[in-house]
Amino acid sequence: MTDHAREEPVLLTEDVGPVRRLTMNRPKSLNALNGELMVALGGALEAAADDDDVRVVILRGAGRAFCAGYDLNEDAEGGILDAAGWYAELKHSTDQMLAIVDHPKPVIASVHSYCLAGGTDLMLACDLAVAADDAYFGYVDIRFGSGVVSMLLPWVVGVRAAKELLFTGEDRVSAAEAHRLGMVNRVVPAGELDEATLALAESIASNEPFVIRATKLAVNRAWDVAGFRAAMAANTELDVMIESANLPARDEFRTITREQGLKAAIAWRDARYRGRA
Repeated sequence: MTDHAREEPVLLTEDVGPVRRLTMNRPKSLNALNGELMVALGGALEAAADDDDVRVVILRGAGRAFCAGYDLNEDAEGGILDAAGWYAELKHSTDQMLAIVDHPKPVIASVHSYCLAGGTDLMLACDLAVAADDAYFGYVDIRFGSGVVSMLLPWVVGVRAAKELLFTGEDRVSAAEAHRLGMVNRVVPAGELDEATLALAESIASNEPFVIRATKLAVNRAWDVAGFRAAMAANTELDVMIESANLPARDEFRTITREQGLKAAIAWRDARYRGRA
């Protein structure tokens, strides 16, 4: 069943006092980021920015995971693009992440279970992150010949840690390790995640909104002065090179996804790189 065939929207919105909770609602696909969900998220963030009653935004995922990354079924169905096509797609995706970074109000990721690849990008684009103790993070892109869409990781954890995670394709970074690296702010028991995230949001919302907004701008400008935007643009150009190369592993992953399904493609990927059946 496609998202269009469902009665429920792909993004749920709920206000708890001055806090707006946005819940990604594609639980059967572990909230994989497809075009429909990203458009809905962008619209919801714009609405929150324009609503004076909203002071803080929480982003979370419905079902068994926060977000498993970009929708690889949609990628496989899209076929092979040329360099111009890839540039347009990748720049659009990065711009969507930067819209979260640039949002005038604090955005907090509330993360449980899987938070992988594009899901990790999404979490890193948020200002803060609270993770359940069952959360796992990481980038698997290199293991099937793909690149990282939005290179936020080194800006959050530093170059050494980012290189290790990206070069190995590690996808089992625990919540405790993510906290040690600075990927998340807090780790709480899974059963307390919603309560803990809301408490943090409410503590921020109690402060003067104008000062919070200006302070977020000031902190973000530290990245900008260091070349953050230029680095994002450079990564987009380099990722175009990776994707348009149509490496054998990338083609095989797409083929298996189309013909046998995503579960089979992931099994092939993991068996090839880690000896897991």
